[in-house]
Amino acid sequence: MDDLYLVNGRFYTQDPAHARASAVAIRAGRFWAVGSDDEIRAMAGPGARIIDLQGRRVIPGLTDSHFHYYDWALGRRRLTLGGVPTLAHLREQVAQASSAAAPGCWLIGQGWNETIWPERRLPARADLDEVAPANPVFLWRNDLHLAVVNSQALQAAGITADTPNPPQGVIDRDSSGQPTGILRDLAINLVSNVIPDPPDKETTQAFKEGFAVLHSLGLTGVHDQRLMGGREGAAAFRAWQLLQTAREIDLRVWMNIPGERLSEAIALGLRTGLGDDYFRVGHCKYFADGAQGVHTAWMLEPYEDANTTGLPLTPIAEIAEALRRAHSAGLAIAVHAIGDRANRELITVFEQALDDKEPAVAAPPRAPHRIEHVQIIRPQDLERLARLGVVASMQPIQVTDDIPMMEPTIGSRARYAYTFRSMLDAGIPYTFNSDCPVCDPNPFWGIHAAVTRQRRDGTPPGGWHPEQRLTVAEAVWGFSMGAAVVSGRQADLGSISPGKLADLVVIDRDIFAIDPMEIAGARPVMTIFDGRVVYDAR
Repeated sequence: MDDLYLVNGRFYTQDPAHARASAVAIRAGRFWAVGSDDEIRAMAGPGARIIDLQGRRVIPGLTDSHFHYYDWALGRRRLTLGGVPTLAHLREQVAQASSAAAPGCWLIGQGWNETIWPERRLPARADLDEVAPANPVFLWRNDLHLAVVNSQALQAAGITADTPNPPQGVIDRDSSGQPTGILRDLAINLVSNVIPDPPDKETTQAFKEGFAVLHSLGLTGVHDQRLMGGREGAAAFRAWQLLQTAREIDLRVWMNIPGERLSEAIALGLRTGLGDDYFRVGHCKYFADGAQGVHTAWMLEPYEDANTTGLPLTPIAEIAEALRRAHSAGLAIAVHAIGDRANRELITVFEQALDDKEPAVAAPPRAPHRIEHVQIIRPQDLERLARLGVVASMQPIQVTDDIPMMEPTIGSRARYAYTFRSMLDAGIPYTFNSDCPVCDPNPFWGIHAAVTRQRRDGTPPGGWHPEQRLTVAEAVWGFSMGAAVVSGRQADLGSISPGKLADLVVIDRDIFAIDPMEIAGARPVMTIFDGRVVYDAR
């Protein structure tokens, strides 16, 4: 691996010991030195590779710490339905795919959101049957907590009017009791688990194709998340291992394992952090509840537009027992929690399990436990969470994406949603991410949303609950050092510091100095991963 010298830059190192720097030296994939142009040039011998950054801003490599990589990578080869403006447009895309597919071939897509359609209604199997009569169809909603399928897909899964709802799932039915094609939460797996897995070669190729896309966004790492009760966890684990063996992973991958596999993980002696600098076993993933948009997030009070308080996807007592067993075995856990009741109940579980009066575990997990989303949380629960050291893993871009549904679904309680400033002021450790493919993985869109609380078109004026805005530095921290902390890797990642792994991003504009509304338009001109230039648009 060749040495590399970067000079004439404006480095935001995120390291107080090297707060002002214009140049770095990279050797053997790590930052060798950080300092001035003269200091770094003096280290470069004859013929050394020196890159003049022309005064551009440089930040640490960015990590998306909640990313469904398997679904995203394969989804790029399937029907992409994000932003589809109407049900008619969705039907048109399905019709085109059906006309090009062999009879019986599954048509799979993801990303539709009926709340932006003028119809504002969920699609149904009849909508799909008409445009894809010869193919089973399976289309994820954008939040991955609801899917719509056609009659062929229902038949393939054996779902009829007599099929009971599975635990933690709902099969929507019409007035006559027939399935409508809408499946919620774990009912989705009744169909997804009968879809044939793609060959390993296709999966690994899709994974590899994704690396360059993420590098172009400034991402050098992902925390690969699991869905509940599906088969994708094993397929993803297998693909990552095949790529690791071939030395073909060009990301820092932290792969969470499904919580339902905890017993097997303990029996095998797996521990959080197992792996190398490219691929590591991460957290055990659990789900306390569902999603707000489909009314399965677990709330303290009923929704404004539905006579329900949502539901717990995993019984709280089961999560408590899993946390106790995992912690003792050196496995950290990550728990999805959206609603205010889900978060309150989960905080109580962590309080009881991590009580200082309990006997110390001989070898605790190498990474802190985490809560995914922490989307709606009451003020009285913030201090409780802060005392635990449990990391809040949150999605700034969802603030702006979710504005249209917040007040209609939970009314004035929306002020308890995405309370980033309150969380930071309370001292809660945090990490930021996109939940891709639920949202776009562009981290600069996430930074922009955290700083402005506005959509990229400038609405609403002044920002949605602007009292919860963050600084640019705080937002960048969430996408860099925050991700390092939640994976227990702050000694190697998260800042531009001598001795750390050499991941960084050179940006086309100074996001710390420009109008915050312009941050969404920021683009990397160079991404360095592992000491190598993996993206160069200069």
